[in-house]
Amino acid sequence: MRRSCGVAKQWFKAAVRSKTLPDNPFADQVAAVKANTKRFHFISGEQAEAILDSCPDTEWRLLFALARYGGLRVPSEALGLKWTDIDWTNGRFVVSSPKTEHHQGHESREVPLFPELLPRLREAFEQAEPGSEFCITRYRDQKVNLRTRLLWIIKRAGLKPWPKLWQNLRSTRETELADQFPAHVASAWIGNSVAVAVKYYLQVTEEHFKQAAKKATQNPTSKAHESSRNDSKTQMPSEALGSVSSSDCERLRPIATSCHPSEIQTMGDTGLELCPNAPGNTRILAQAAQNAAHLLSHPR
Repeated sequence: MRRSCGVAKQWFKAAVRSKTLPDNPFADQVAAVKANTKRFHFISGEQAEAILDSCPDTEWRLLFALARYGGLRVPSEALGLKWTDIDWTNGRFVVSSPKTEHHQGHESREVPLFPELLPRLREAFEQAEPGSEFCITRYRDQKVNLRTRLLWIIKRAGLKPWPKLWQNLRSTRETELADQFPAHVASAWIGNSVAVAVKYYLQVTEEHFKQAAKKATQNPTSKAHESSRNDSKTQMPSEALGSVSSSDCERLRPIATSCHPSEIQTMGDTGLELCPNAPGNTRILAQAAQNAAHLLSHPR
């Protein structure tokens, strides 16, 4: 509804600009399209393979693979793919995009021949008739309802259809790619901007939660912190001690000044402990080591 209102708002705005109408009745209508995350659905690799096994022929398997593993728009980009667009040697293919061709530099894009997609392309290429121009020929007729046919295939595979059948295939693929590659790389291969990908395509999956929980159990930080606190009470950092050894102490002893017993104050039961990890104490220990080294190099 928001999209339809947005189109209407543009038409009436043009009519007002040309002075055909005095005002725009849709001027105050909210028309911004927002992503509905409730309609997101992630199609796992196991589900995709089950659907591929239920496809009626090679071209349908290629069509589904182009959407799920190549991230192509269906029908425009998938049906427009030609055999001359496939660069078998360099492992990539060119996708012409009618949706973004009016933006300079976005008329087409290069997409890798992903390992999941390559066998489907080879299968279709081997079965293609000599002289065929397009990779998919049997379903180019506009009378063929690709969405209805895909619904039938999904049910045949024993799965429940999901919202936005073709777009969620692209969304699933971009989510996978964004987990493996930088965001700008994944967006370039799918054919949208990073901002659009974050708002309309990238999903938070169950696998993300499992990975996060697994990392948390493998890295118990609380125990590590507790261990470091206990160690700090009994050990002094080696870097604070410098290179002072027992022989150095023997050299310092003759130049040390003795004190009278009356100058020694009795320490209470509390005791005194210099914690190396306390703020400033590491610096004090390091300075003491430097002073000792200076005395050794400049004896009195």
